[in-house]
Amino acid sequence: MEALKRNETWDTVDLPPGKKPVGCKWVFTPKYRADGTLEKYKARLVAKGFTQIYGEDYTETFAPVAKLNTIRILLSIAVNLDWDLHQLDVKNAFLNGDLKEEVYMKLPPGFPGKKANQVCKLKRSLYGLKQSPRAWFDRFTRVLKRHGYTQGQSDHTLFVKHHKGKMAVLAVYVDDIILTGDDEVEINQIKAALAREFQIKDLGEMKYFLGMEVARSKKGIYISQRKYVLDLLKETGMTGCRPSDTPIQVKKVDEEIDLGKAVDIGNYQRMVGKLIYLSHTRPDIAFAVSVVSQHSHAPKQKHLNEVYRILRYLKGSPGRGLLFKKTDKRNVELFTDADWAGDQDDRKSTSGYCTYVWGNLVTWRSKKQSVVARSSAEAEYRAVALGICEGIWIKRVLEDLRKCINLPIKVYCDNMAAINIAHNPVQHDRTKHVEIDRHFIREKVDEGIIDLRYIPSKEQNADILTKGLPMDRLEYLIGKLNLIDIYRPT
Repeated sequence: MEALKRNETWDTVDLPPGKKPVGCKWVFTPKYRADGTLEKYKARLVAKGFTQIYGEDYTETFAPVAKLNTIRILLSIAVNLDWDLHQLDVKNAFLNGDLKEEVYMKLPPGFPGKKANQVCKLKRSLYGLKQSPRAWFDRFTRVLKRHGYTQGQSDHTLFVKHHKGKMAVLAVYVDDIILTGDDEVEINQIKAALAREFQIKDLGEMKYFLGMEVARSKKGIYISQRKYVLDLLKETGMTGCRPSDTPIQVKKVDEEIDLGKAVDIGNYQRMVGKLIYLSHTRPDIAFAVSVVSQHSHAPKQKHLNEVYRILRYLKGSPGRGLLFKKTDKRNVELFTDADWAGDQDDRKSTSGYCTYVWGNLVTWRSKKQSVVARSSAEAEYRAVALGICEGIWIKRVLEDLRKCINLPIKVYCDNMAAINIAHNPVQHDRTKHVEIDRHFIREKVDEGIIDLRYIPSKEQNADILTKGLPMDRLEYLIGKLNLIDIYRPT
């Protein structure tokens, strides 16, 4: 309540005729540190935004949040250029947004008004209101632009300031801020400027960000979600389970499968949602999570067993995470692969790609293709097109940061037919149904943006993102992806 009064969040007024106030309630949450110890008890006043009416109480609600892919690109650059990583937290962030709409709210529980008909006329945004994220981000953006920062075009939550050959970079995820760069003077100045505008908590060196633990040593920067995994195992009752060597079994061709009975859809979706978030630091489970998430609308017992298998795999390596190392490379490398007709239900293929920026893995994806491919070359070709889109986006992020990369971007594919189609514009009969992808790839090759190269299947890093693999092959690719477990005794 002190923070709300200090911020001048509302004025107490009589409810005007014809207006309907939004309800509110208190939410109490304990906050924990990365090691599991209690940090503080937190109380928050939340408006019941679900009662708001579009066009009357709010209009636009969209607000961007930092892509975790962008965060990983920043980590790769920071480790290569020896930049320090600072972390800031904005206290009561949403209370700083300016409201444009006229919104009335009931008085907070436990704090009655002097008169019966009194309500709060909101001047600032409040947690729970539909427009709060947008109002807060708009205000934060205005403050940074006033201090000379440029908003990124590839990621709108990335802000950069160049001064006398040095730079400061800021990325924001709602109320969590990462600050890095080689301009220490500017970093200290923007910290002070933000502290004047908002209630800022300087958390010092980046250690725990959005559930990801960050450790830095002479070897590089290591990120993992060990606490998140252990909490998930405890929550699902899998703490004492027998570990599995692989996250998903290798598919047997034309195997008859009994799906079993339907299972609790809410519990299934909750577990899959947590696994999706976990795959932000665990590319080794990306394909398995992609498979189980395809059945979220109507899960059966077999699909639930596949989720439990992923949990058993995590039990064997809860501390595994990504290592960002200092390298001599200043290029972008892209590995693309496809598993042709791998889905036995509808015979659609799976695309997979992973990208390396300056020698470190930064983005990856496993995605089922939307149409059935008539040949393995077509499936691979679609995967290449998907990967190139990611490569072009990374190029734009690096341009926003004014970091040069050695063009062309090397794209590695293990299918010679797909590479020949890209280099040979004559093969019309084989490519007329993938004409748009063919023109897109051909254009990028001619512009010198990408260089499509052949790589043997055994060296294809993206193989881990398209199919279930045996243990020895899985462990080999995990090493190639720079995934290590610093908690495992050596």
